[in-house]
Amino acid sequence: MKAGWQTKMLVDTCVVFADGDWIESKDQSSEGIRLIQTGNVGEGIFKSRGDKARYITEETFKRLRCTEIFEGDCLISRLPDPAGRSCLLPDTGERMITAVDCTIVRFDRKLVVPMFFNYFSQSQNYLSAVDSETTGTTRKRISRNKLAQIPFPLPQLLEQQRIVGILDEAFDSIANAKANAEKNLQNARALFESHLQSVFSHHCEEWAENKKPLADLCELIVDCEHKTAPKQEEGIPSIRTPNIGKGKLLLDGVYRVSEETYREWTRRAEPLPGDLILAREAPAGNVAVIPKNLKVCLGQRTVLIRPSRNVFEPEFLALMLLQPRMQEKLLAHSRGATVQHVNMKDIRALKVGCIPPLSVQRDIVSVVGKASQETQRLESIYKQKLAALDELKKSLLHQAFSGAL
Repeated sequence: MKAGWQTKMLVDTCVVFADGDWIESKDQSSEGIRLIQTGNVGEGIFKSRGDKARYITEETFKRLRCTEIFEGDCLISRLPDPAGRSCLLPDTGERMITAVDCTIVRFDRKLVVPMFFNYFSQSQNYLSAVDSETTGTTRKRISRNKLAQIPFPLPQLLEQQRIVGILDEAFDSIANAKANAEKNLQNARALFESHLQSVFSHHCEEWAENKKPLADLCELIVDCEHKTAPKQEEGIPSIRTPNIGKGKLLLDGVYRVSEETYREWTRRAEPLPGDLILAREAPAGNVAVIPKNLKVCLGQRTVLIRPSRNVFEPEFLALMLLQPRMQEKLLAHSRGATVQHVNMKDIRALKVGCIPPLSVQRDIVSVVGKASQETQRLESIYKQKLAALDELKKSLLHQAFSGAL
């Protein structure tokens, strides 16, 4: 730490350090005093989430003796993810209270520039210190007493203001650069989808009209085991919906099963190279082809599709199902209030439109494959830029709170 800095426990830098109020569902109302919850606390930012706003009445406020919070107060979430994240309250134009899992911090302005702590709460040293004090088997949290004892490095106010000024400017530039990289990433994906759609829309009139449902064009369409594989490092890859990308399997972090489990789960149909795997939910509609020399087992919410080889090249059918208009048709009857899922009968009944000869299908797969490779190349560049910007933020925060900025 830089000479002249001191370290205080977090609680010793505040004039108020208290948890929010215990507000049950029965205490809430549709208007009145705004209830700020952990979901409103981002990593250094306040998330308004006005569409999910909750309130209590003035009468409830008095009956429960709630603590009112104000613009400039700091809220720290004691729940993940991550535990300990904080934000400064903006002027919302409303009276506010907060929930019990948020700690209210009102800094002593003679000691702390609030934004200085807001930046400190995003640093790895702080987050690691909080994480080391979290407890709980299912949902970890840090107690208010443990949070109070988190060490907080403090330079003089003028030094805090100087550091905040530097970080403000740097983080604004990083935010702009991230926004541009994310926009470029979205544009690359949108360009590929547009190219994919044009392939099918421009040539459909030249192809044989098809009025049959997908089930009549495939050897089988079967729902897979409604089970989730255990987390183990050895064994046969078990494909879950997160492993199904747009056209390819994503095997990083894949769960695995034993040979015995594989035989049990594939008794209705053994997945073969060239078969398609479709995700019924999370995200619904994604589809990938099983590549050569890969033995896989399929878990819950996945569908195995084996196209008739005299009708489809597997890769072409995957592209056909992934084109935006077909995705709209596939998801038009999806169900679920929180998680979209597609029923088997709707998958089997799906009309896929005009079908070209197999030789044309192979040409299309080749052309679209080249476009996909270029899209993936661009995506890799933009993802690397985003990762580098995140690392730059971490580096700046480390320098700031070790006195090297």
